[in-house]
Amino acid sequence: MYDERVEDLLPRIAALIQSEFQKLPVAAGTVTAQPSPHTLRGAETNFYADSAEQQFDITILGQKVHVVATPVQYTWNYGDGTTLGPQASAGGPLPQDRWGEKTRTSHVYTQTGDFQVVLTTHFQGTYSVNNGPPLPIPGQGQFSSQPQTISVWRSITRNYADDCIRNPQGQGCPGAAAPAP
Repeated sequence: MYDERVEDLLPRIAALIQSEFQKLPVAAGTVTAQPSPHTLRGAETNFYADSAEQQFDITILGQKVHVVATPVQYTWNYGDGTTLGPQASAGGPLPQDRWGEKTRTSHVYTQTGDFQVVLTTHFQGTYSVNNGPPLPIPGQGQFSSQPQTISVWRSITRNYADDCIRNPQGQGCPGAAAPAP
């Protein structure tokens, strides 16, 4: 039902818009890790978010309200007690030959294990009532992604003086006993 006196409803809609904004099914975005799904303890793991502007049409107090949610900041919870943000950078992908480089959103795990990474995306919003001018939504809406598991492994490096031709029973050669960890 359309109310011809929409201007009388604007203050009431304005009072409700922030809580209605937070209830919208805004997608926080997806989390990507490089390398993934496994990384190494002590190495930089690059994380980045893929999120986009989203639009919704809802009804408040019988009026058509168009909401636009724009991602503006990101908070990373790396699952090991470390967080980063909020910050403006969503990060970005690296070519495989540059994996291990420090980035604005990378993280170094100091322990091995499985960790749940959660991205919280902070959205600024605007709304318009009955195709009127866009108005800012006060504050920000915060929306979290589903946890993504990253497995942190350790690596062991060994140097050997012989190759497998000179010493077929040497460490690392086919058929040789594995070294003790």
